[in-house]
Amino acid sequence: MRDRYATISGRGLDWESVPMRLFQKAKKLGTWDPQALDFSRDGAEWVGFDDTERDFLLRTLTLFQAGEEGVTSDLLPLIMAIAGEGRLEEEIYLTSFLWEEAKHVEFFRRWLDEVAVARGDLERYLTPSYKQLFLVDLPTSLNALKTDQSVEAQIRASVTYNMVIEGVLAETGYHGFRQSLEANGKLPGLLDGIRLLARDESRHIRYGVFLLDRLINASPDGWEVMNQRMNELLRPALGVVSEFWENYDDDHGPFGQRMETYLDYASTQFDKRMKVLERDRGKSIDEIVKAQIVDLSEDEMTTQLVHAETA
Repeated sequence: MRDRYATISGRGLDWESVPMRLFQKAKKLGTWDPQALDFSRDGAEWVGFDDTERDFLLRTLTLFQAGEEGVTSDLLPLIMAIAGEGRLEEEIYLTSFLWEEAKHVEFFRRWLDEVAVARGDLERYLTPSYKQLFLVDLPTSLNALKTDQSVEAQIRASVTYNMVIEGVLAETGYHGFRQSLEANGKLPGLLDGIRLLARDESRHIRYGVFLLDRLINASPDGWEVMNQRMNELLRPALGVVSEFWENYDDDHGPFGQRMETYLDYASTQFDKRMKVLERDRGKSIDEIVKAQIVDLSEDEMTTQLVHAETA
């Protein structure tokens, strides 16, 4: 039962909080429409790829499509846990988070339907490590919040979702798309969508870092719970990459790609997430928020530079 409204009390909204700053960015940058992207060149170029190149792309797209559906379906328990604690600013931001994940589902499915014309069963592309992460670890850790909203349960859920699936695997996938297609100027519609997705996901990861910093600060065991969960999931995360490459030549893959490059990038992303959390370890909430706001300002400057270079 509700007994008060934050926005008409003396509390109001904390406009300077990290979640509200992210919400402003989401309104400004996250309103792109998957239906508005132009796939006309993609269709003509798709038929010009050889069988191995098409298989490489279709495998990658399948993992993204299933993953985006998974995170869209599994996010609600986290939103409910945050809302149940009265964290209105975070709840407001998470509404944009979920909406963006739903758009990502739409984007990949539209491309598969209209360009690849891949309307059959694609589950053959899901490997054991992928299934472990997306069919077991992700839903288990998020659904656990339905009955256990403890700090430790929230840490495990956020590590799984924000740090490993978004911060390691999705980032590695975006890198793969850029390396495979951008240099050759291929599939511009797909690449436009990937750039927009990656921008959305950068906000999601920023929120995940903020959330984990806050949670770790609130629990004497928080750091150990986070560290243990990160290391538990490193093996299957790297397994997703190595199992993907079992179908191609490690050193001479499609589009000139190499498995080692992907594994190195995934490991680098893992280390990058850990370093940010280590930077904030032991800091007060005020210090954490200040550091996060600096990070957001740097993100804004980077975005402006990218727009200027591509204008």
